[in-house]
Amino acid sequence: MRKDIVTDQMFPKKELVRVVKNKENEVSIDETGKKAGRGAYIGLDVKIAEQAKKEHTFDKAFKIKIDDSFYDDLIAYVDHKQARKELFGDGK
Repeated sequence: MRKDIVTDQMFPKKELVRVVKNKENEVSIDETGKKAGRGAYIGLDVKIAEQAKKEHTFDKAFKIKIDDSFYDDLIAYVDHKQARKELFGDGK
């Protein structure tokens, strides 16, 4: 179980997306869940990803300025993962 930093709700790790900040202050989506760096999680829900963009949640969590294009990529990634889960039920 991990906590969604947008909603403060606990979810199984498979129902979350991990975002990681590495030593070079680069922020990326961690598709494997194994990238080195500080990680934070959000739920696998487009509305949560949109709320993260609106509130600049990861800027606050990682204490750095993150470009809006990252949030757009995150929303697209979550949308894709959510659609796959609904179609196939595999969460991949």
